[in-house]
Amino acid sequence: MPTRTTASLPAEDHLSLLHGGLQLPAVTINGYSLELRDGRGFLGDSVSRQAFTRMLDTWRKLFRELDGKDPLGTLATPDISKDRLDELLDRKGLAAAAINAAAEDYAWQLARVVRRFLRQPSWRGVERIVVGGGFQQSELGRRAVKRTAALLADQGVKVQLRTLCHHSDEGGLIGWVHLAPPELLSHYNAVLAVDIGGTNVRCGIVRTRLKKAPDFSKADVIGRRKWSHADDADDIRREDLVQGIADMLQTLIRKARKKGLALAPFVGVACPGIICEDGSIADGTQNLPGNWESSRFHLPQHLCERLPRIDGHETQVRLHNDAVVQGLSELPFMRDARHWAVLTIGTGLGNASYTNH
Repeated sequence: MPTRTTASLPAEDHLSLLHGGLQLPAVTINGYSLELRDGRGFLGDSVSRQAFTRMLDTWRKLFRELDGKDPLGTLATPDISKDRLDELLDRKGLAAAAINAAAEDYAWQLARVVRRFLRQPSWRGVERIVVGGGFQQSELGRRAVKRTAALLADQGVKVQLRTLCHHSDEGGLIGWVHLAPPELLSHYNAVLAVDIGGTNVRCGIVRTRLKKAPDFSKADVIGRRKWSHADDADDIRREDLVQGIADMLQTLIRKARKKGLALAPFVGVACPGIICEDGSIADGTQNLPGNWESSRFHLPQHLCERLPRIDGHETQVRLHNDAVVQGLSELPFMRDARHWAVLTIGTGLGNASYTNH
């Protein structure tokens, strides 16, 4: 455990937080949360998790009409888990044929989306794209990404596609080691992180493990908590979600204390939308309950009010876009690329692009 004292910690005034910052020591964030449109609405909607569900539903109906029975059984398409789809893929047969047909449709759509992004100024010169989010966490998702890469190559698009190195539940947390104030990380070996999505909220303790890898490539998550708040969508309010996050963080603070971790008085919160320097959210939170863009709502302040002091200091909260943070978890593995980007596939399509220094 690193040695530290309250007296040696930089004054809290020096740790004043710039939310949504774009300039980091190792990388520049060129842009994020681009909302591209086509004739049918937002471009990202064509490759969301729900979009794949619609494609699969179309194919299973066609197979049912041709064969007289449903290849995927009686469950509604949205209720079939990713693990179950992977199992059916391994078994071959009509079910696998229907799933593969939907995956092919999806790959063509994803290739179209990638081409559109590559034409944007902030994506110009991107050499590699990391696909994150929950979809790529399955064998089906990985196959779809691999097929997309093949389609792009056939179309003469010179860009590499790969999936997230970390588990999707952890990438949006680990990225915070690259955004936390360096002066804090010199005194502490762990930070708290939150990833707010349209379906789930994840919280965890991120260990920096700087002694093992100064580039944070060995950073990991312990004590992870996950809350599927979308299951309570009919009843949950914005304030309930904030309080639920605070409750999970307090549990993690106690866990860090029991484990003897040097936990920093800092919480990194990743969420959808455009993050302003003052910690307000300008746009992009339509999948969250309530109005997160209200001038009367300030997520960092509301969360700070619910958290205890850590190591004798007021706990500070920094806010950034969820796709940006998930992408930054890949930074140690992107040193051989100059311009790179991330697409996170979930309830919506997150995106960010970067230039390494």
